Amino acid sequence: MHPDVEKLVEAGKIPAPVGERLSQLAPGNFCLHKSFGAGKIVSWDFGSKKIIVDFEHSSGQEMDLQFAMQKTEWLPEDDFRSKKIEEIEELKKLAKEDSVALVVHILESHGGTITGEAIEQLVSGAVIPTKEYKKWWDATKKAVKESRKAVVPTKRTENIVLRSTDITPAQALLADFEAAKDIKGMIKGLEAIASDIGAFDEDPDALRQLLADIDDGAKKAARVQLGQAMQLVAARDEVIDSNKAFELDPSAVRLSDLIAGSDLSRIAEELIALPSTRQRAVYEAFESAFGDEWISKIVTVFDQVGARGVTEIARILSENDGMDPLIEHLGSALARRALGPDALIWVCRERKGSAEKIFGADVGASILNLLENDHLSDGPRKTSRLQSLLGDDKNLLSDLVSGMDLNEAKNFARRMLDCPVFADLEKKSLMARIIKVRPETVELVSGQNAAKREEPLLVSWGSLDKKKQELEELIREKIPQNLQDVKIARSYGDLRENFEYKSAKDMEKFLAHRRAALEREIALARGTDFKGADTETVNIGTIVTLKDEQGTDQAITVLGAWDSDPDKKEVSYLSDVGKALMGLSVGDEAKVRDVVSEEMKTLTITAITSYNP
Repeated sequence: MHPDVEKLVEAGKIPAPVGERLSQLAPGNFCLHKSFGAGKIVSWDFGSKKIIVDFEHSSGQEMDLQFAMQKTEWLPEDDFRSKKIEEIEELKKLAKEDSVALVVHILESHGGTITGEAIEQLVSGAVIPTKEYKKWWDATKKAVKESRKAVVPTKRTENIVLRSTDITPAQALLADFEAAKDIKGMIKGLEAIASDIGAFDEDPDALRQLLADIDDGAKKAARVQLGQAMQLVAARDEVIDSNKAFELDPSAVRLSDLIAGSDLSRIAEELIALPSTRQRAVYEAFESAFGDEWISKIVTVFDQVGARGVTEIARILSENDGMDPLIEHLGSALARRALGPDALIWVCRERKGSAEKIFGADVGASILNLLENDHLSDGPRKTSRLQSLLGDDKNLLSDLVSGMDLNEAKNFARRMLDCPVFADLEKKSLMARIIKVRPETVELVSGQNAAKREEPLLVSWGSLDKKKQELEELIREKIPQNLQDVKIARSYGDLRENFEYKSAKDMEKFLAHRRAALEREIALARGTDFKGADTETVNIGTIVTLKDEQGTDQAITVLGAWDSDPDKKEVSYLSDVGKALMGLSVGDEAKVRDVVSEEMKTLTITAITSYNP
């Protein structure tokens, strides 16, 4: 206690606890104010009850003594913030010569934990020039991680945590792993261990504990986070494989265990988000999981696992003489128009290789089907890469139509001209490639067809209102929120490895494209209630009763451009089924693809009635 304050306490003028706090504000001491920051107390005056404080950015600040006791906190003289006031040159020197020691000093001054964002506020400009800070911090963060003196998270808004000094390097790595809040964090911790696996050579107990933790985490996660559990086990196997001295306990969970005990569709859904190397590890485990049936099992998920999965599965099947079953599966899916965009892209790229046998008219029809259906559906587009491939691969359309007969080539070209997905300039460019190898199709690019393509879209009032609501939500909510997301993500720094920033920018592009598409579609739309549709032939707003070859009746309702609903057997007049039926009369036959099973069937029209009489 300060001597002057001690006299006041002894005289009974202030309680001892107040005296202890008052002594912390004695001249020469340091304090911290929420607004002014750190400062050094220059003088005090008990008579006027005032103190003078030289704050870092505001010297000679006069404060009421009682206010200072309530609104400031004492700082020890070896605190980083105290040294910034009187020993700033020493801190600058330390930052250059031993940046790790500087970060440790900051952590110790903040109770062992502080965010990267807060460190920047303390150091940038004062200790390190602002322009040099990012480069300095990137190098320092890496050095701190390598020193294992602190746990350094990826995001600058998360806490950096000082470690205890009495643990081995292996225990430090294990502590990082155990500190993970979720499976994703455990995977990152395991990747750090893989890059420094030698730390466990002298600490086998830490390794055993690590493997036990992984096993426990994977078993728990498999129930609700199968993909993360598979990735964790795959990362563990990478660690085991990196050192021949390591052995996995026979009772430990394997990838094959996770695969064999799960539904294939769920496996496929979870695999999409995994990196290629981890996906490959899972696919390679199919043989252990399913034995002789592994090829037939892996083929069934080929079209469900995304672009990376398609590539990896094809490579594995090629290495194991399993391409024939894959091509047979793809051929069947093409005939049913049931192949997705990623598998179609693979077929197109392998058209002169593995997929040559199935590259033909069905591929062209499937491509246009997917593009049209995706365009008419709500939500994010799934066929952007497929559409880009048509434009970027200069020989794709030429190769495609050169193998078709004349009718097939004309039908494909006509459908492409009518496809609402492509802009006019894009259609002209694509058609030029087709005409180059099939000159007979030039007649399609006529003024009559051009005029036809400018016809409005007939839509139900409900679907039009839904599109308008989507556009309004896009403009009023989603786009402004995305702009804010981009701004926040940019503040995280290091845009090259900033996943949040890349995701926000990707969403920005999608929202811009979606807005343009909605505005164009709404401008072309003409609302209708389908009342009084002409039932002499199949028209928009009619219910068509059809009988198959077995005598079974089914009804299909042909409605507006945006009114497809397979569950209700309602189809858009722009869909394949709608186009096949439009204009036909009772007694006519139509080859249509069933809206539920997607199988091609020959049906006879037995009745045509009005949807809204």
